[in-house]
Amino acid sequence: MKIILTNEVSGLGAAGDVVEVKDGYARNYLVPRGFAIRWTKGGEKDVEQIRRARRVREIQTLDDANTVKTQLQGVKVRLQTRAGDTGRLFGSVTPADIAQAIKSAGGPDVDKRRIELDSPIKTVGAHQFTVRLHPEVSAKLDLEVVSA
Repeated sequence: MKIILTNEVSGLGAAGDVVEVKDGYARNYLVPRGFAIRWTKGGEKDVEQIRRARRVREIQTLDDANTVKTQLQGVKVRLQTRAGDTGRLFGSVTPADIAQAIKSAGGPDVDKRRIELDSPIKTVGAHQFTVRLHPEVSAKLDLEVVSA
């Protein structure tokens, strides 16, 4: 099935790309979650609008991405959240929480969709996460989760 991506999907493409995927993947995962729309001749007109919006919020060049990477690596990311006596969190830490923690720590404004977690963060302690700044540049950062 031919689809138009509305958000960046790891391993598939960026917003505005027209890709061919299996029918079940598109019907059951991508379209219901809003990551893609079905390709039509009328939908082809939306592609340019999606690409224009992506260019506005995207880091344009490799040099810009490297600059943001150096800014990020100088930031100590610390997040306070509610936790039980055993160190288990009430809920989990989301990419939106991490983006807010980076901003409050004095770092650059990072889009939550660019933050990748290896596994859900549900405990107090030190964790690692990756920020994809550009297709060729990503920054690996440490996160310290402490009990509030």
